[in-house]
Amino acid sequence: MFCGKWKKSGLESCQHHQQLSAHHHGGTAKSSGHRTFKKLGLTDDEDIKIMLKGTSFWKVKTYQPQKQRLFRLLEDGMSIWFETRFKKAHSKHIFSILHVESVREGYQSEGLRKFGGSFAEEQCFTIVFRGKRKNLDLAARNGTEAQQWVRGLTKLMVRCEAMSQQEKLEHWIHGILHEADKNKDNKMSFKEIKNMLRIVNIDMNDIYAYQLFKECDKSNNDRLEESEIEEFCTRLMKRPELEDIFHQYSGVDCVLSAEELQDFLHDQGEEASLQQAQHIIQTYELNEKARQHSLMMLDGFTMYLLSSAGNILNQAHAGIYQDMSQPLCHYFISSSHNTYLTDNQIGGASSTEAYVRALMKGCRCVELDCWEGSNGEPIIYHGHTLTSKILFRDVIESIRDHAFKHSSYPVILSLENHCGLEQQSTMAHHLKTILGDMLLIQPLDGDLSKQLPSPQQLKGKILVKGKKLSENKTDPRVYLISNREEEMQEEEDQRFMSSLQEIRPLQAKDVVQISQELSDVVVYCRAVPFQSLSDALLHQKPVEMSSFSERKARKLIKDSGNFFVRYNTRHLSRIYPLGLKMNSSNYNPQEMWNVGCQIVALNFQTPGAEMDLNDGRFLVNGRCGYVLKPAFLCNNQSNFDPKVPIHRSGQHPVVLTIKVITAQQLPKLNKEKSSSIVDPFVRIEIHGIPADCCKKQTEYRLNNGFNPCWNEILMFQIQVPDLALVRFVVEDYDTTSSNDFVGQFTLPLPSIREGYRHIHLLSKDGTSLSPATLFVHVRCRKM
Repeated sequence: MFCGKWKKSGLESCQHHQQLSAHHHGGTAKSSGHRTFKKLGLTDDEDIKIMLKGTSFWKVKTYQPQKQRLFRLLEDGMSIWFETRFKKAHSKHIFSILHVESVREGYQSEGLRKFGGSFAEEQCFTIVFRGKRKNLDLAARNGTEAQQWVRGLTKLMVRCEAMSQQEKLEHWIHGILHEADKNKDNKMSFKEIKNMLRIVNIDMNDIYAYQLFKECDKSNNDRLEESEIEEFCTRLMKRPELEDIFHQYSGVDCVLSAEELQDFLHDQGEEASLQQAQHIIQTYELNEKARQHSLMMLDGFTMYLLSSAGNILNQAHAGIYQDMSQPLCHYFISSSHNTYLTDNQIGGASSTEAYVRALMKGCRCVELDCWEGSNGEPIIYHGHTLTSKILFRDVIESIRDHAFKHSSYPVILSLENHCGLEQQSTMAHHLKTILGDMLLIQPLDGDLSKQLPSPQQLKGKILVKGKKLSENKTDPRVYLISNREEEMQEEEDQRFMSSLQEIRPLQAKDVVQISQELSDVVVYCRAVPFQSLSDALLHQKPVEMSSFSERKARKLIKDSGNFFVRYNTRHLSRIYPLGLKMNSSNYNPQEMWNVGCQIVALNFQTPGAEMDLNDGRFLVNGRCGYVLKPAFLCNNQSNFDPKVPIHRSGQHPVVLTIKVITAQQLPKLNKEKSSSIVDPFVRIEIHGIPADCCKKQTEYRLNNGFNPCWNEILMFQIQVPDLALVRFVVEDYDTTSSNDFVGQFTLPLPSIREGYRHIHLLSKDGTSLSPATLFVHVRCRKM
């Protein structure tokens, strides 16, 4: 029977439609590879040809060059194969272009600056990976080879950025098939198919799996060949829940018209015109004939829902969308504590790379713990510990090179100064000469009594937070301790590190000497002692700020929540973790944001729920590191107190209803044990004012990380939605021990879109777990 819309377009039946759709699914190594290179538009690119042949590089790790290793681009156009040697044993490794964050030419990494001296700079380049994986520092035989790989990798990375979820899925399938095809004959026995199913995290019933295998084995030789493997993958990848939604709107003719797609978009909560619906069809529909007639088939609909347009994050919030012309104190500012550390604060390594990674994540306030070094050069490390030391000068150079690559808004250098006068002057000299015009050394309008300038006014500028000499002192070089709380906390930490039993009281002689040169570079972030909120509200100037330990901040929140809110409408506050945490664990930043604290400093090197919240808070507004606080946290007459939500300052409570429908392609946790399959469940957490904090979860699904289905509804009542973060967590249920983390995604409640949405999961260190997704339905209604 011919269907109306198909008959008019010359695409006649549902069966024909499904055959056309199937053409776009799956793919063997060969077909996926050729298709990838066609889409790349780089089939004849000379750099790519060189990468496919392979090139030998030195891996630079020590002063002595190691043996050359062969690096080669694989036929899928998405993976780099290379050899390593460990204790005379060779092993082969592969990394995906999707995991590469950037490529740097020359001596632009700490490793190459330290160990690359035996190679000319033009021979060297660095591959920087996402997450916590270490850089790969390489040296080529000549500058030409290095340039070929830098250019080639850059082209491939640009292509990766533009990849659809469907293409990422095909790449993932290609990798799985390659791993499961043990004898590399491009054919799959039933045993290899069963192995593939375990690799993709599904424990399928043997009878059902064999039935599916035989249905696809058209040649009837107990081996699936290219087209048969493709059909098996197509059947495996079916999304019944998406088919059901599609057919609700398309009806029996199995295809969406632009008008029917517009109806779907309206039900999603989107004000879409017919022209917008047509544009979506032109963008995501895979079949050319369907596109010509403004029709969308199931595959195109799936592509749309898996794209950024179908993401749970409101794409209007993905770029800079907030007013950036308000005073600095009206913004949450992404901030790092002990930025120099790559690991824990007792014996971890200090590295300039830690600053680079923080800045490239959008961090806008970094900490420099400065101590006396040899040869007159200040150093940075965690004092009185076994952490390694790096030069202050090298850190400032790294900040100069990377401060504004990710975000153009101002960077604050939070100085913890333990140096004598001479090396303080050296610090000031390095700041001025290395940073040049980036360093702000004069107020913008000459008047410091007014409110703080805005991020917009300070674009491209680096500010120094530190102690400032008072003009009224008889000795201009001496300034009493600026923050009793912070200094006593530091002293307590140092005593702990030194294993001393008693903490001596602060002595009158404990003063910090400040050089005039270092004082002069402090303009808008002047560290001052904090006496009390009442005193600060009366006497503290806009350019003066204080730091608070997490303990002190919690006490102020508990005792004087509303006054702390009002204080933070006028002044910057920096919150830092207690120093006695040897593993550099973090505190919950949400309770500090609830009262409007701006510089809530976390250990960026320590992954976990706290950093997930930080990443979620700064996910929006172009990830620029500045997020405008809600209006009730910017009004200096605000009655808001997070402990008393009745004073909501115009907030409208909402009911958030989330139906957790399915998950797709969850990562396998125990790759060493093929029989280990996850038993996933989903937990949804609300982080906001105390009354809003809540966690609810689904049941777990046994032995299925590939396509588990829940269809469970979780409901939350939220009093102050403008402050709330929503964290989606997938874990592997375990009856005998704690559940294992699988993936998560966190975002602000005001940036959530309603309707059917995909959530693209992230790993523990914040990197993509593509193609792993959650599929949910969201509704948010005022109470």
